[in-house]
Order: sequence, then structure tokens, then C-alpha cells
Amino acid sequence: MHITKTLLLIAASLASLAAEAKVSFSDHFEDRTLRLDYIFAGNNRTAQVFLSDMAQSPGWYGRRVNLDRLHLLGNGQIYVTHPETRDTLYAQSFSTLFQEWQTTEQAASECRAMENVFLVPFPKHPVDITLQLTDTHRRVSVATMYRVDPTDILIQRIGEPATTPWSYLRKAGDSREKIDLAFVAEGYTEDEMNIFHADCRRAMEAILSHEPFRSMADRFNFVAVAAPSRQSGISIPGKHQWVDTALGSHFDTFYSARYLTSLRLKRLHDVLAGIPYEHLILLANTDNYGGGGIYNSYTLSSAHHATMEPVVVHEVGHSYGGLGDEYYYDDQYEVLYPADTEPWEPNITTLVDFSSKWADMLTPRQLRHIPTKPDGKDVYRQLGVYEGGGYQSKGVYRPVQECRMKINEAPAFCPVCERALRRITDYQTVELDRE
Repeated sequence: MHITKTLLLIAASLASLAAEAKVSFSDHFEDRTLRLDYIFAGNNRTAQVFLSDMAQSPGWYGRRVNLDRLHLLGNGQIYVTHPETRDTLYAQSFSTLFQEWQTTEQAASECRAMENVFLVPFPKHPVDITLQLTDTHRRVSVATMYRVDPTDILIQRIGEPATTPWSYLRKAGDSREKIDLAFVAEGYTEDEMNIFHADCRRAMEAILSHEPFRSMADRFNFVAVAAPSRQSGISIPGKHQWVDTALGSHFDTFYSARYLTSLRLKRLHDVLAGIPYEHLILLANTDNYGGGGIYNSYTLSSAHHATMEPVVVHEVGHSYGGLGDEYYYDDQYEVLYPADTEPWEPNITTLVDFSSKWADMLTPRQLRHIPTKPDGKDVYRQLGVYEGGGYQSKGVYRPVQECRMKINEAPAFCPVCERALRRITDYQTVELDRE
């Protein structure tokens, strides 16, 4: 119990340990990636986190700026700190399918374990790795710390060279300065890779047709990873269809027919070892409707449904931008956004701390009389606070009446989502001013 309390105290203080001067990548890290494999286990009342494996691969394809700073809180955070000075050398936030599962009815009566994989730059000297999860009230619920010695002989070397075929779809520049988005084939056999590459181009064009990706296209490299599956198609458990695919993805996640995910994260990163990637978009060889997007984990989308383009863009909003869903239906088992806590997602609010969201985008007149219902003007751009979002019809508010994060028919991201995506792109590519 004493060790647990100590870890929680350390974890709770790490977010405020930003150094006064920016962290130099070359001072502390090599141009390599340290992969950390974890097992998350528990139920809706408790969770445990275990480090299972470590590996290193050539090249670091994550950000090299703002290393010690979090842009969004996420539902979890990983920190790399100096064991003597306690300075934060690298920080990253994330969300996980395990934490989402904890909000389901099944988690009230059962325990379950899931894989998670995290990538950090490979250290030049011993470092402490702290991983923590936060609950819906943004409180640290579990934390674990592990000291990593870069000379440890049990850190496996992988991806030298890469074994999965890959190629650039579009290269804007050096990966050290750009953001690498990798499309990964799921459910395509070797004979279907021409179809996969065509699907990649459709998805890439859909993403780049939206702001701010269109005007910031020079910040992104796009990679196609042709991971072959033994069988064609995607598993649909609800129809008793199971397919042997590269990443083991399937519909019916948490018994929701349209929720398409993969729980095989170790297998996914094995496939990607040695390939330039920072953000992942898995394209599923199916015309069945569905998808999913998990912040700083992956997007997974049906490639052949008629709504492929808007769906993949919506899911990238989740996985890349940390945007929340703006639709609602009030049939989830547990409330995800308590009334006394401001969500970390930039495009939804409980009004607990609205000043941290899009209040600055409203005029003084609007702030005095904030629009809460559309007045017949452009429902895609008219900013206000419209009740309904984050799966809840009451108590959670969204910026506009209709947005790409709410419905597939919306032609674009709303101004708030667009600004959030622009800011997170700057965070990954430009050294930001320190307050």
C-alpha cells in the first residue's frame, strides 16, 4: 500500500514538472524508438497496469519539439523522467479501449485484460517511465513506474530491417520534421494490395480535403503498409463470421454492431516495426459499416462502405486530434462526463471551465446571450453552446448544431474542431512559446 501511494503522489506531480528551458532531443535521446508493451487488467472499480515487454527499433518518428509538455490530458499519460533531477524529458497522453470497456455493463461483473503499446524516444541514459490512468473526474486512478536502462540486454531489437512491405503515398519531407500517418492493410490478401493502395489514396484525399489538413498538408507524410492477411474480409461476430486477418480486428466490439476495433496491439506494432509511423489508420477490407478511433492509438475504418470518406475523417478526429463525439443517445451504461468536471476533449464542455474551451471564439454580445438553438443560419458554423454531446443529451454541450464529429453529412469540421486540429498539428511540429 505504501508503494502504491508513493507512485500516485509521484504521478500526480509529474504534470507540473515542466523544465523552464525546452528539452533538447539530442541531449537525452537517440534516433531510435523504445516500445513499451503493457497489460491493463481489472473491472469498473479497479485497474492494474503491468509492463510485459520492451523493444527497440531504428528511427524515432514522433515529435522532437515540446517534448516535456502535454497538449491534451487524455485518459492516460506516460512520462519519461530523469531519475536524479526528476525533470520531465518526454510526455505523451492517450486513451485506451480498456478504459472505455470499464464503462460498460460487462465490467461491473467481470474482469478483463487488454494489450496496450506505447512508443517513446530511446534514451541515452537510464530513465524512469511512469504510466498513469485518469478517471472521468480527471483524477489519477492507477500509476506504475519502471526504471529503464538503455543497455539492458533484454530490450529486444526489432525492425532491422522492416519485414512488412511499405511505401510512401505522399512525402512532404524528413520524418524528423513531419508527422507520419501510416495506413495499414487489414483483411487484404497479397493479391488485393492494388485495391488497398487505391483505398489508401481515397482516404488520404478525404483527409486532405478537410481543413486544417488541406492548408497544413506540408506537415504530413502518408505511408501505406501492405500487411497481408491469409483470408480476405473482416470478422463479424454478430453474423458468426470469423476471418484470419493480419491484425485480428472485428466488428461488434462491446456488443455494438458498428464498433470495429482490434485488440491485438502487439501484433499491430510487430507489423509496423522499422517503418516510419506516428499515427495509424487501419483500413478494413469490408463494405460493412463501422469504425473506431482511439486517441493516440489508432483509427480503424471500413474501406468499402459508401460512407468511408466521412467516417475515416471523423475517426481521425478522435485518434489524431483527441476530439470528442458530439452526438448523443443516452443509452450508455455509465455517464462518461460528470457534471462537476470539464472534459479534456477540446470540442465538448460541461460549462465547468468554459473559458478553457471556445469562449474566446465568441463575441462579447454572444457571450452575453450565448446561442443555444439554431436561428436558421448556417448550422455548421454558427458558434454557441448546443446541449447534447459526449453521448449525453443533457449536461454536455457542443460548439455548433452540426459538425463532422456529430454527423457524416456535415461537410467539414466546425471552427472549434478545426482550431483544435490546427493546434495539435503545431504542437507536434513547432516549438511553442512557454508561458
